[in-house]
Amino acid sequence: MTDQTIEPRSVPLGGLRGLEVDRTLPVMGLPTIGPWCFLDQFGPTFQSMEVLPHPHTGLQTVSWLFSGEIEHRDSLGNVAKIKRGQLSLMTAGDGISHSEFSLDSFRSMHGLQFWIALPETRRHLEPAYQFIEELPITRQRGWEATVFMGEYQGTSSPAEVYSPIVGAQIDCGVGRHRIPLNPDFEHGVLAVDTSMDVDGLRVSKRALRFVPKGRDFVEVDAPARSTIVLFGGEPWEDPLIVWWNFVGRTHDEIAEARHDWATAAPRFGSVEGHDGYVIPAPPLPPVRLKPRKRRLP
Repeated sequence: MTDQTIEPRSVPLGGLRGLEVDRTLPVMGLPTIGPWCFLDQFGPTFQSMEVLPHPHTGLQTVSWLFSGEIEHRDSLGNVAKIKRGQLSLMTAGDGISHSEFSLDSFRSMHGLQFWIALPETRRHLEPAYQFIEELPITRQRGWEATVFMGEYQGTSSPAEVYSPIVGAQIDCGVGRHRIPLNPDFEHGVLAVDTSMDVDGLRVSKRALRFVPKGRDFVEVDAPARSTIVLFGGEPWEDPLIVWWNFVGRTHDEIAEARHDWATAAPRFGSVEGHDGYVIPAPPLPPVRLKPRKRRLP
């Protein structure tokens, strides 16, 4: 598999009033990077985020802000107010529901939401939530990395992970930087706030560079002080179906989860503070869902 540059595509996100997001994962031919199976970037924007309660299965949601403040509420009773540099990590397991609302309309909101597919050993267990206010930082000449998931350059996040993984915000000074990689991992390099060259190829602002397994560094040429997000893990081998907010292995699993949400089954609980309003599930397509396949050369 070779390096690929993935341009973002703008999509409206259900439940976010008037707000569009830039999606770089999944795309045709690349359903995952390691266990990471979804990546949206929202903002910078002064528009509000208003995401009513909705369900998840089989994944971890990773919410990461560059600016603004968002309130997370979930069916376990957790309430957290998330700011820049703080990690909101929700492990869905067999089922959870949550809501997300922005809090400060006078400040620009900008952030990412990732999904991480859970391995077979974890995906049917009880849900959980972590809110981590302080995360470790590793520094090298010209750049520093905040490690929010997994391990990077000997620095480990306190976040609970269930497969070998890395997720780090790397803030770079002007110039060329050699960014170390774990050669056992495949990686994504997201250009957050400016276009830059990665290994001599242009990656536009908000675009993603896929780096296959076997590489032990990339060279990033930053024209200004800039931020990239590095994420990755061991290549994902299990079949994976991602439909709406559910991650599963078979069509029947997804159909069961949709039915349980539509019928208010106890599996997903309820989120306080919304007077019973939720995001309804869309109809299933008229064909059986099949696992996504990797087709990149």
